[in-house]
Amino acid sequence: MLPEQFLAPYAAHSEGGAGRLYPETAHASRSQFQRDRDRIIHSSAFRRLEYKTQVFLNHEGDLFRTRLTHSLEVAQIGRSLARNLRLNEDLVEAISLAHDLGHTPFGHVGQDVLNECMKDYGGFEHNLQSLRVVDELEEHYGAYNGLNLMFETREGILKHCSLNNAKLLGPVAQRFIDRTQPSLEAQLTNLADEIAYNSHDIDDGLRSGLITIEQLEQVEFFARLWRDVQQAFPGLSGRRAIYETLRRLITALADDLIATSSARIAEADPQHIDDVRAAPPLIRFSDEMRKDATELKRFLYANLYRHYKVGRMRVKASRIVRELFEAFMAEPALLPPDYQDKSGDVNKVARKIADYIAGMTDRYAIREHRRLFSLDEL
Repeated sequence: MLPEQFLAPYAAHSEGGAGRLYPETAHASRSQFQRDRDRIIHSSAFRRLEYKTQVFLNHEGDLFRTRLTHSLEVAQIGRSLARNLRLNEDLVEAISLAHDLGHTPFGHVGQDVLNECMKDYGGFEHNLQSLRVVDELEEHYGAYNGLNLMFETREGILKHCSLNNAKLLGPVAQRFIDRTQPSLEAQLTNLADEIAYNSHDIDDGLRSGLITIEQLEQVEFFARLWRDVQQAFPGLSGRRAIYETLRRLITALADDLIATSSARIAEADPQHIDDVRAAPPLIRFSDEMRKDATELKRFLYANLYRHYKVGRMRVKASRIVRELFEAFMAEPALLPPDYQDKSGDVNKVARKIADYIAGMTDRYAIREHRRLFSLDEL
């Protein structure tokens, strides 16, 4: 890890950052972003990620990725990239570990259904919910709600935001109004996320049997890497061949990002993080690699995410989330006391219900649905 005095001048430096919502005395042995990372790891929302879907539900197999293992892989890839670009590894790690804290059970289908349910009450988006978790919902400190994270960590968590929501969120979302950029660490984490899910979704898809090597060989990017492995290790097959190919895939994406981003940074010549914010995005893949990565994502969408077996679970998950929301809206007294809103404001009631459902793990949501709708459950 690079000590902060050796970081690039345009990197995010924790002591020169925009600070916390509630000022705190600096810690003697940890930087501000290290403190953020530690607070995230000790949060309840982080622990719940262990039982939240990535693609396959937790009970479908012990070796499939969950939101927790995905977040750890993003952090590992992100730190390696940051080190090579002389950026702040601790900030990248903190953003990586927090970026999915607001994700619903059942992956993206849970988010989509909850957003539909909330359409008349402000909508639902997991990036906004992740920020809400660290700003409001975690309960660890006597002086304030949330984790009181640094501004740079919070802006990195808020990857997407509509203009209407940005106007409500204040300084952390001002860049969406001004059309400026976040730190290079936030830009990097966004692409580390993409590298992680492209590689591990292939691994999980092959392990599940829903996609095959023969299908993947129709994707030229994967086929090139697969041929390299066959040439380097004639006759190699099974998990070893898959792992060798995926190692090369991650390396190819990471090396391209480092080379392309280094060139863009050198051309822009930022001298401070404020120069980064005023510049166009500087962390990027090359045009050729972006084309390869897009082809791979399209393959996964068509052949894995839209596989009929995944679709069956999507339908079940949709029903669970929708029916939970509708039941709680009809009878808010069914909610646990901590999630009941006594104001009489229907928008606040709906938001509390969204908080409750979004915080559920897959198995808790299934169990809660049974409690509400099965006569055999209490």
